[in-house]
Amino acid sequence: MIPNAALAPAKINLTLHVTGRRDDGYHLLDSLVVFVDLGDRLRVGPAPDLRLSVTGPFKPGVPTDGRNLVMRAARLLAQVTGTTRGAALTLDKILPHPAGIGGGSADAALALHLLADFWKVDLDQLTRDDVLGLGADVPVCLAGPAPMRMRGIGEDLSSVPRLPDCALVLVKPDVDVPTPAIFRALDRTDLAPMDAVPQGLDVAGFAAWLETQRNDLLPPAQAMAPEIAQALTDLRGLPQVKAVGMSGSGATCWGLVAHTADAKLAAKSMQLRHPRWWVAPGGVFQTSRSTT
Repeated sequence: MIPNAALAPAKINLTLHVTGRRDDGYHLLDSLVVFVDLGDRLRVGPAPDLRLSVTGPFKPGVPTDGRNLVMRAARLLAQVTGTTRGAALTLDKILPHPAGIGGGSADAALALHLLADFWKVDLDQLTRDDVLGLGADVPVCLAGPAPMRMRGIGEDLSSVPRLPDCALVLVKPDVDVPTPAIFRALDRTDLAPMDAVPQGLDVAGFAAWLETQRNDLLPPAQAMAPEIAQALTDLRGLPQVKAVGMSGSGATCWGLVAHTADAKLAAKSMQLRHPRWWVAPGGVFQTSRSTT
């Protein structure tokens, strides 16, 4: 049984290749996605109807009505399964938003898991299109937190060879970048896909492989927010950091390190250098959540 309170792990794009654009305007992506042991927390309890409250350091600006993906996910599950039970959802907002690390999508995915258990309904009643309709990152967050390759518009998920044990230091400059504007600023949308993840890599080999891949949203994001380039430069200058990149459309940047202790040291250095920025260390998950 899934407990009635759990972590919604932050989603990190270690690569993000834009490989095409559909006639309906949706971009096709190819991305290596990992999750870290850091994120918002969600709790579910009894209530006569569906309700959501928000706490935490990033509570300001988070809606509690149908604009929130948690409520949309809850209502979708109730509708598809036919349940008439209510639930009181409490979201502890630990992650900044918007940040390119899937906070809202991870929250929605966790809401589906928790409510399916709380209501004793079958999550498999939701179709792939049902889940995708909540957002492009919701399917991978629902399937996580094991590392995965995500393709298409978020619906095509596949496993990858086991990654080396590693951690990340996450850094979000004090700036927001609008995702739609980032995609509109792309020069091309038919770029090469991600290379297959090699097997048996150690941290150094994984870092070297990551340096040969891309986030195609990085150039327009840096043009809109030069602080992103500064964050990447500062991360690359830390002795613990093996590779750097930006997650999603930004503005959160990541630095790959070998151990959680290294991530903590790197995070301390970045926080001292940029006290107004959001900085956090996190270990990378290797397996998906247990449902037993």
